[in-house]
Amino acid sequence: MSRLAGILGRASRALLAVLCTVGAPVGASAATDTAGEDPRHLQLFVAAPYIDLRTGPGRGYPVTQVVARGESLDVIFRRTDYFKVRTVRGIEGWAAARDLQDALLADGSRFTLDLGDRTGFQAHDWELGAFAGDFDGASLVSLYGARSINEHLKVELSASQYLGEQRSGWMVEAGVTHVFAPEWRLSPFITLGGGVFRVDEDAQRPNLVDRTDESAYAGVGVRFYLTRRFFLRGEYKERIVFTSRNDNEELKEWKVGLAFFF
Repeated sequence: MSRLAGILGRASRALLAVLCTVGAPVGASAATDTAGEDPRHLQLFVAAPYIDLRTGPGRGYPVTQVVARGESLDVIFRRTDYFKVRTVRGIEGWAAARDLQDALLADGSRFTLDLGDRTGFQAHDWELGAFAGDFDGASLVSLYGARSINEHLKVELSASQYLGEQRSGWMVEAGVTHVFAPEWRLSPFITLGGGVFRVDEDAQRPNLVDRTDESAYAGVGVRFYLTRRFFLRGEYKERIVFTSRNDNEELKEWKVGLAFFF
């Protein structure tokens, strides 16, 4: 169990690192909306009656400056849902992305920004997630990444490790997922794919030998939108392992976890 806890810890830290990386620069959608300009050098004009500037990227930081309607701001960079900006007087601070939704660009057009809402949940380019569950009686941890072809179809790559009393090993697999009704907050999906299935030798279980086999799976699952860019995902799979002894194994798996899209 200590080994499993270590794997879970590493998976969580890896997911957190990716989250921070994704939130660091101004998003790609902002760059698209500004017709190819460098998003780190955007000039925005406040359209709301005023916006608050804080000392850091969060509501817990104090407000030190108020910028009135019509004043300009230079965008320096983005962190999560806040932009670091500089006023015409050279004062720097952090503005909430939501407060800048109605800001204007230099040409008078509206500045639009993907805040990671239900619309983004329905249609996005990438998603990443970390899971835990059961693999034929063994404890399972898994990481996955997916690239969207369209709102319904995604191509996925996953890496998993399982630890149990009967056997331990890992899997690397690729597949396709079809999402039904992606506009629903709770949206079901089906998934098909295959990959490499590995069983590791264990000194405590001399009947086990190192072996690597091919596998294929079919599964069903659901996604549930939480908030911003986060959603829960749960799935059940039935897998066939094609062994060299021609006595193929049928194994069952379920897992749940947290994922995010960008």
